[in-house]
Amino acid sequence: MGETRSDDRPDGDDAEHTSTDGRTRSADLADRVRAAREGLDPLHVPVMLDRIVELLAPALTEPGAVLVDGTLGLGGHSEALLKACPEMRLVGVDRDTSALERSARRLEPYADRTRFVHTVYSDIPGALDEAGVGRAQAVLLDLGVSSPQLDETDRGFAYAHDAPLDMRMDRTQELTAADVVNTYPVAELTRVLRVHGEERFASRVARAIERRRSKGPLDSTTELAELVREAIPAATRRTGGHPAKRTFQGLRIEVNAELSILEDALPAALSRLAVGGRIAVLSYHSLEDRRTKRALADLAKDTTPADLPVPLPDRQPELRLLTRGAELPTDEENEQNPRARSARLRAAERVRGPSR
Repeated sequence: MGETRSDDRPDGDDAEHTSTDGRTRSADLADRVRAAREGLDPLHVPVMLDRIVELLAPALTEPGAVLVDGTLGLGGHSEALLKACPEMRLVGVDRDTSALERSARRLEPYADRTRFVHTVYSDIPGALDEAGVGRAQAVLLDLGVSSPQLDETDRGFAYAHDAPLDMRMDRTQELTAADVVNTYPVAELTRVLRVHGEERFASRVARAIERRRSKGPLDSTTELAELVREAIPAATRRTGGHPAKRTFQGLRIEVNAELSILEDALPAALSRLAVGGRIAVLSYHSLEDRRTKRALADLAKDTTPADLPVPLPDRQPELRLLTRGAELPTDEENEQNPRARSARLRAAERVRGPSR
């Protein structure tokens, strides 16, 4: 994968242009990024904030331009863009009602430019319809589990704290991690851990869970973490972080249908992205990043049949990739924010309307 850091961007991406007051466009953006950072919660600096603002702000300069933040979370990226782009409006989407409540409080100074919608981000078209918006000028998807979901111990996302096996991003849904652990057949549980968790020892872990649940329900995060640790060979446990991290990832993805939702969300979001609009996606593991890469790359190709002498207008690329491969956080950001280490950023601009 041709990955670049944020200080090593492709030629022509946000190239400098002299503005009417003699300043460059990139200098204007730098000023706006600095301004956007002021006042952000010092305990939560959003991942790759500067680069997200740099990528999306050019599409949000016109009055009434709309940003859809499909995974609003704490609202840090949206706050920065609202501050950097005073003419834009926000449609903030999240499946977690707690996240919507927190973000509404955080973004209260921008109440006249914000609209919040409780739905899953695969329904961005429905969220836009609810907000009375036809097309979005920018879409942001910051995938995976949010900091509050990890930090709130009763949510059951973290193996470092004892809590019920919950892991629901949307607490109004029924399926929990305890349901998966206690009711899935061993073969299906093995699939979840192998495919979603990328766990090499999925069958060993699944069989250990089966033995344990035969004695009664398994509903504790710390008990599950210890069970996984014991199921994985000792030599493997000594490297690669906590032995239970892949099992917890697999269960979380299954409970929240994260990959199937992402598969639906990318084409849905792109279908409502205006020409000249931009999309940015932050992924945190290879399963998400591969799907994002494919969805953007497929629409960035000329699909004219090779045997035709001239390109067909309706087969020209719909997107222009703004990142070369997946961009990574800087070393400095990784030091300041350990949760940024696994982030991968991809972005694109719509250059042609969707094919019919």
